[in-house]
Amino acid sequence: MAAQSTLRSSEDPLLVLYNHYLTLVRTRLTKSSRTAKLVATLTLLISIVGTGYGGGRWWQRRKAEKETGRKLLRRNSGLRGKDGSRTIYVPYRNSTSKVTIYPTKPTTFDAHRRLFLQPPRAAGLGSDGYTPQVPPPQTKPGLNLAFLHQFLSLLNIMIPRWNSKETGLLLSHGVFLMLRTYLSLVVARLDGEIVRDLVAGNGKAFLWGIIKWCGIGSFASYTNAMIKFLQSKVSIAFRTRLTRYIHDLYLNDHLNYYKLQNLDGGVGLGADQFITQDLTLFCASAASLYSSLGKPFVDLCVFNYQLFRSLGPLALSGLLANYFLTATILRRLSPPFGKLKAVEGRREGEFRALHSRLIANAEEVAFYGGDQMERTFLDKGFKELKHWMEGIYSLKIRYNMLEDFVLKYSWSAFGYLITSLPVFLPAWGGLGGAAEALAEKNGKERSRMKDFITNKRLMLSLADAGGRMMYSIKDLSELAGYTSRVYTLISTLHRVHAAAYFPPPGTRHAELYSLADVQGTLHAGFDGVRLEHVPIVAPGLWPAGGDELAESLSFVVHAGDHLLVTGPNGVGKSAVARIVAGLWPTYRGLVSRPRRVGEDGIMFLPQRPYLSTGTLRDQVIYPHTAVDMKDAGRRDSELQQVLEDARLGYLPEREGGWDTRKDWKDVLSGGEKQRMGIARLLYHEPRYAFVDEGTSAVSSDVEGLLYERAKARGITLITISTRASLKRYHTFTLTLGLGDNGDEWEFQRIGTASEKSSVEKELHELRERLQSVEEWKRRRQEIEDELSKVWVEGGDELAPPAYEEEERGEDFEGAEERAEKEAEERMGGAEEGDATEEGTNQAEA
Repeated sequence: MAAQSTLRSSEDPLLVLYNHYLTLVRTRLTKSSRTAKLVATLTLLISIVGTGYGGGRWWQRRKAEKETGRKLLRRNSGLRGKDGSRTIYVPYRNSTSKVTIYPTKPTTFDAHRRLFLQPPRAAGLGSDGYTPQVPPPQTKPGLNLAFLHQFLSLLNIMIPRWNSKETGLLLSHGVFLMLRTYLSLVVARLDGEIVRDLVAGNGKAFLWGIIKWCGIGSFASYTNAMIKFLQSKVSIAFRTRLTRYIHDLYLNDHLNYYKLQNLDGGVGLGADQFITQDLTLFCASAASLYSSLGKPFVDLCVFNYQLFRSLGPLALSGLLANYFLTATILRRLSPPFGKLKAVEGRREGEFRALHSRLIANAEEVAFYGGDQMERTFLDKGFKELKHWMEGIYSLKIRYNMLEDFVLKYSWSAFGYLITSLPVFLPAWGGLGGAAEALAEKNGKERSRMKDFITNKRLMLSLADAGGRMMYSIKDLSELAGYTSRVYTLISTLHRVHAAAYFPPPGTRHAELYSLADVQGTLHAGFDGVRLEHVPIVAPGLWPAGGDELAESLSFVVHAGDHLLVTGPNGVGKSAVARIVAGLWPTYRGLVSRPRRVGEDGIMFLPQRPYLSTGTLRDQVIYPHTAVDMKDAGRRDSELQQVLEDARLGYLPEREGGWDTRKDWKDVLSGGEKQRMGIARLLYHEPRYAFVDEGTSAVSSDVEGLLYERAKARGITLITISTRASLKRYHTFTLTLGLGDNGDEWEFQRIGTASEKSSVEKELHELRERLQSVEEWKRRRQEIEDELSKVWVEGGDELAPPAYEEEERGEDFEGAEERAEKEAEERMGGAEEGDATEEGTNQAEA
């Protein structure tokens, strides 16, 4: 037995090597000293203990991270890193998964700007300047150089680096595509062999071919599934890159999300449709382009080479001529799918905007009973969309008929002609013709059958690849339409972000107060609010100029100097807040203000209260998150005190606690919404605050209490209101809309002699108007008497109804009472100003 074992081991090289290895190990262990053994044992124990300790700490960190993720997931919040990154937690199975989002660097935006803004020569302005056109006016969505430039520009965002995740996905996708091409060749040969063995009656070879067919089929099914899976992954990866890039460019400190709609207008009113629907369609189409264009091209090269070897040069020449003829016919007769898709996307966005507008203004429409009118708008928008899509479908019917006939039936008939060359023209049949000439008479039929089936399979695969190449022309046209819209969005965002506005082509100077005529400066970091020779201009959509509301406005507000901005409607009161906040451009002069919300910052309360999605806690601390509140050391008890000061202390108990989630814009009343804005002001405690009609829906007594609470916390208030009763809470007043043209203004201290004289002048004008009331009433009575006369047949006058006699004098009496009440309020404001000035003088003394 030992001899047999030795003989067997000597015959097997692997067993010989294994025996030598065991002998060497035994020798080393025998020769090693006791110290070495002890050191090895201690090392093993330390590694085991260290691994267990490290594994335990990793498990504890993982457990704490999951617990943190659950808390943040419930609060819809995340963690912010020092590098600007944000870590969010998303649901994953029964736990949470951590996702870190890194912001796009400003240098990346600077590098990409040249790709998305039109170069000077293309604009036709030489080196003096250029006008970024989105898209360029001389280009239309289609297969042209503009499409190539746009797609390559977007590709710089979708694949930022050669070692990125997207590159790996594309390489994996390419490997499986090449594998499917190879499997197609194997299947074509195997198909011919199975038919040959079937015709020859070779059962054993036939069964073995069936087994190989099933094995290759299972592997090919896995390959096809992976191709579809990787294509979906590539689409999601492209969409993730573009969405994050657009969000970083759309939502930032430059307020591009506001300027895009209200100043630029390059994308109309459907930015949401660009970001959601158009971006999704573009990414799906771009991901499928790799398999619908790259894979058929490789198939054409491989299958043409195989057919060249099998059928000879004549077959290859015929195939190439067929490709050229087919491409020419389809190219000339193909409708402009790119332009059609772009217009279809725009009309889809318009129809969607109509529904969004109805949802946003449902209450107002319901009060007016305007459902029929809104339905007319919606039906009209859908009708236009339907007619456009029906036109596209009618074009597709004719094109699909031509495409199917050319790519399926004519190519199949041509394939039969090509595969018959070795039979009818052996001299021109390549290797197939040579085999045909050398084959024995008895084996010719089987050889012909095998070669014909193999060549037919190759021709079918080649026809499929060629068909997909031709179909890809239509896909490319649709991709051109999607590319144009996504490129338009990103180009417009870059233009807004960089304020790259220049005179339109053909003009040397920009229109007055247009976005190309901004010469002012906005300085953030000043302790106060200062305007120096700043015109108040309502901007127009680019490239139109704006309308000047007030000329060369100048004033300074320091800490403790509360300012009331007043005047008639439409004179630019809210425009002052928009210019100071940076929403509207500073066309001339200098605007200085503190930074945004924070210590020694500034806060703006808009005229329409905004309530975000989230919990009741989120409504009070907005725009902070629960994590920001925790980092600042604030507690819910402080929030309760803030709500008490804002006269909203009952909300947590009424709504079910701080973590309650509701649609708050529908839950809270108008007065509660405005008081919630004051609560946010009291929570953040900025040094300065703009309040634009922030208490118009609040009663006078509560309004005074809110102003006193804000002033007690050291907040300098700049209020925009028409209420004369608010003068008692302010130090200065800025009156807009004065003069004959309404573009003059007056800045004065409340309670001074000039302020008194202006009030007395206004009171004198009111008294003169009251003295004319009797004359107005008499004249109105004469007009109504003339209008109320009704004659019947025969020339007799019809007497008016009895109730009209009772109602005639009521309107002027009510107007007189309102005028007297307004005069009393202004007298009261003047007296309060006297008291304020007197108290100030006493304090100075």
